Amino acid sequence: MELVQQLVSGLGIQEDQAKGGAGLLFQLAKDKLSGGEFDQIAAHVPEMGDLLSAAPAADNGGGGLGGALGGIASALGGSAGGLGSLASLAGGFSQLGLDAGMIGQLAPIVISFVQGKGGDQVSGLLQGVLSGD
Repeated sequence: MELVQQLVSGLGIQEDQAKGGAGLLFQLAKDKLSGGEFDQIAAHVPEMGDLLSAAPAADNGGGGLGGALGGIASALGGSAGGLGSLASLAGGFSQLGLDAGMIGQLAPIVISFVQGKGGDQVSGLLQGVLSGD
């Protein structure tokens, strides 16, 4: 799993944390995009099924996200106003043993991976969901 290895080596997290975190980001995209749009992303991520199944169920118990959300917004080039969707991931990240700040570190690597595999148009779909634009 090329993406998982990039996350493990780039962020110093465990393989199961990398799988689950990427899975949470892709699950959010799957929920927000039309089926055809999500399929464009999934076509360039061979391990998509494994990543989605590794994502813990969202519990919305994020709490204490204030500063982390601002950091995520700037990391993704979006506005803090569009981060309600990312805030919903905080509970899942917590279940993986990752703090909410890791969302902002993991998302640019995932977007970059998708861009490298599928180009600007496909990565733009994912970035649009994750930045709240």
